[in-house]
Amino acid sequence: MRHRIAGKQLNRKSAHGTALRRNLACALFEHETISTTMPKAKYVRSFAEKLITLSKKGSLHARRQAIALLGGNKAIYSEVDGDMSKAGTIVGKLFSDLGPRYLDRPGGYTRIVKLPKNRLGDNSQVVLLQLVGNEKSSK
Repeated sequence: MRHRIAGKQLNRKSAHGTALRRNLACALFEHETISTTMPKAKYVRSFAEKLITLSKKGSLHARRQAIALLGGNKAIYSEVDGDMSKAGTIVGKLFSDLGPRYLDRPGGYTRIVKLPKNRLGDNSQVVLLQLVGNEKSSK
């Protein structure tokens, strides 16, 4: 029985669930929108919002806490002239771009948008998990 155990299990072992949460959060911070299933989006949403709240503090201690929660400071690569080059890190983008963007916002940094299609393999609902406030860049 799972008495007094909070959070979703998603039919994975705990290490796999932690890795899934970290990787989805890193992808969300890197691309600012990701396509995934509804249970995974709901699973990673609270984790990502806690990290954004942590990045609003901007202190060295908060930065180290974010690195610990994300399991390291992963690099962001971008393609320039057909060549992959390092464009920064996830924690760097979180603290330099996303934290200041949401300074005046008390919460609700993400949105879940349902897509009209289901996944082919298991007919699961597909959604977009997006960061709020980048509507100008998407247009």
